[in-house]
Amino acid sequence: MAGNKGAKFLTGLTLGASMLVGAFAGEAKAQDTIKVGILHSLSGTMAISETTLKDVMLMLIEEQNKKGGLLGKKLEAVVVDPASDWPLFAEKARELISVHKVAATFGCWTSVSRKSVLPVFEELNSILFYPVQYEGEESSRNVFYTGAAPNQQAIPAVDYLAKEEGVQRWVLAGTDYVYPRTTNKVLETYLKDKGVAAADIMINYTPFGHSDWQSIVAEIKKFGSAGKKTAVVSTINGDANVPFYKELANQGIKAEDIPVVAFSVGEEELAGIDTAPLVGHLAAWNYFMSVKTPENADFIKKWQTFIKNPKRVTNDPMEAHYIGFNMWVKAVEKAGTIAPDPVIDSLVGVAVPNLTGGMSAMMPNHHITKPVLIGEVQADGQFDTVWSTPGLVVGDEWSDFLPDSKDLISDWRAPMSCGNFNVKTGKCGGKS
Repeated sequence: MAGNKGAKFLTGLTLGASMLVGAFAGEAKAQDTIKVGILHSLSGTMAISETTLKDVMLMLIEEQNKKGGLLGKKLEAVVVDPASDWPLFAEKARELISVHKVAATFGCWTSVSRKSVLPVFEELNSILFYPVQYEGEESSRNVFYTGAAPNQQAIPAVDYLAKEEGVQRWVLAGTDYVYPRTTNKVLETYLKDKGVAAADIMINYTPFGHSDWQSIVAEIKKFGSAGKKTAVVSTINGDANVPFYKELANQGIKAEDIPVVAFSVGEEELAGIDTAPLVGHLAAWNYFMSVKTPENADFIKKWQTFIKNPKRVTNDPMEAHYIGFNMWVKAVEKAGTIAPDPVIDSLVGVAVPNLTGGMSAMMPNHHITKPVLIGEVQADGQFDTVWSTPGLVVGDEWSDFLPDSKDLISDWRAPMSCGNFNVKTGKCGGKS
């Protein structure tokens, strides 16, 4: 009996020890990879735009692993689907950070999704790379904005239309949420400062997924028949773009009559539209697939090989993820750790190649330098660049054209470490 008890005791001890070893092994295995969060809608109204960004992140992670990973470890993608549901973005962000322990997250498209997750990233002190053009009026220590601020897209587009196309009447048409409303507020002030009368500015908002454009397009057509050159500045987002452009064609509105310059329509969106009636309409971005550089040719080849489809297109937010991901890798290598605080500090000043043939740098305001391109829609769904800035433009986080923002600057370096420093009062705060 005693022997049996001793045997049982030893067996229990051995079992306990093996379980403990197993637990340590599991923990060690979990730490063998560096997890990267991917927070993009794979269903719902924004899936038309965001699914590709998930795919390009998987490609970039695979490419980095082929190079040996990062800090001697493989990268592991953790993909979640916030399903175009803005509150769900916050839940999924918390899951990525708290449960999966991701080192950084690449995600969001709409500003309302970014606003939803912002408090989570700040509370849990994690890093978000945001790859889409937005309205500005924000600078968070935990967010790196690799898409365009208004001065890197909206303002140059309006300047181009006024100078090159002679536009005098303006339709500001957008989806009803923070990005179009704030961008149009900036543009309305900017246009009025340039001498445009209030009667020559028409502003219209529609819900996400809006499909019945007949009456709105009729209003645009009527507005454009006053004898002054008219253009539509479009901040319409997601799958609502498809019926919008179809209705323009249905009502015979051509680019030479009323050109549309879009800020949220790129190659991916055009892939789902009959582009023949759209030829000549415009888009303002910081990258087009048609750009002729060795870097872009290499990127396109890798992308189409990875996705196993020689017809799949590239677009501007994909390039923003390409830039942001490479900046994060470089900053982690510089910091020698994935801990957020050293990486955040190391990111400022990092410069990496973009796909248009230059180097984009992360500035102290957590925005990057980018060229601005105006492209004309071609019959094949590509863009022909008709205008570009002579060099790179620094993203302006606080608009010079809004009274509450014109005196604010952002600098996340010590000793300032402030996202909303008022140069007149000499104080940090007042905006978040």
